[in-house]
Amino acid sequence: MFGLWKRFKALLDTYRAYDPAAKSLWEIALLYPGPKALIMHRLAHLFYKAELYFVARFVAEISRWLTGIEIHPGATLGRRLVIDHGFGVVIGETAIVGDDCVIFHGVTLGGIKFDPVKRHPTVGNKVMIGTGAKILGPIMIGDGAMIGANSVVVKDVPAGATMVAPLAQQLK
Repeated sequence: MFGLWKRFKALLDTYRAYDPAAKSLWEIALLYPGPKALIMHRLAHLFYKAELYFVARFVAEISRWLTGIEIHPGATLGRRLVIDHGFGVVIGETAIVGDDCVIFHGVTLGGIKFDPVKRHPTVGNKVMIGTGAKILGPIMIGDGAMIGANSVVVKDVPAGATMVAPLAQQLK
């Protein structure tokens, strides 16, 4: 139990360090949608791993109603993930997100197939994904990459690269 509190506190501290508008940990814990969605996802993910799929989806649905953030219970999320504002974020079942990432509102980590295979992106550590970006398919976003607002990404992104809209072209 102490380990869970320690991880939750680390998440809140990450939000506070990230957001200069945050005035207190209580404000972040109770009023920010991202931490609520992440905590509920952790619970839903436990049910999913236990093959209690209906319960997992039910918890995820409640989270979506409360936060506007839709995270499939099968998705794997790293530590200290910041979902800023969050409304309209969609993270698919086979998506994997690394540690210390920032995802802005309107982002989709989606699939392009309907087969029961790995069909969603894998996002490395310390990746920033801008507002409205769509990252589609079983692609890899390398550590430290930055995806610009409204970019559509359908190919692997190397570590440290910056991809920008309209055609998600790599900046030199």
